[in-house]
Amino acid sequence: MKYATKILILMLIVGAVVLSCRKFEEFPDIPAITYSHFTVLFNPATGITERGVLVFSYTDGDGDLGLDSRDTLFPYDKDGEYYYNLIIKYFEKQNGTFIEVPLLSWNTDSSYFDTLTFNSRFPVLTPFSGNLNIKGVFEDTLFIYNPLSNFDTIKFKAYIIDRALNKSNEIETDEIIRRQ
Repeated sequence: MKYATKILILMLIVGAVVLSCRKFEEFPDIPAITYSHFTVLFNPATGITERGVLVFSYTDGDGDLGLDSRDTLFPYDKDGEYYYNLIIKYFEKQNGTFIEVPLLSWNTDSSYFDTLTFNSRFPVLTPFSGNLNIKGVFEDTLFIYNPLSNFDTIKFKAYIIDRALNKSNEIETDEIIRRQ
């Protein structure tokens, strides 16, 4: 019995040493993103490409990505620059050059066009463990059909912002051809 106890204690010590030597990935505190791909979704019922999925990966060294639904005071207030933490810009290829254009939608209540945005808020991604280095993949479905445009080639640029207001690098999609 004493021999078995000694072996069990030795195995526990060796296991603890092995686990304590495990290295975690480390990333800078400023978030970084890497473009993966954009998948165009064709709607056979309408015969047009109405939506697509933007896919990119992210890393952050201090785990302060994402906003809570209660984050509505300065600097995350509705009218502030940091209300959205995923910023997406829309471009159309016009006469061989990509131009950032606003997307408009007719508002029947006001009888005016409203400007739409692809920007969004994503939830807090801070891990519960002691290691705050995080990485993962975003998939964001975007409506790409613009009935007010005659141009069929578009692209997007995007970046994210952490709670310390650090902006990541900006990524850019490849050219996207829409069926209209």
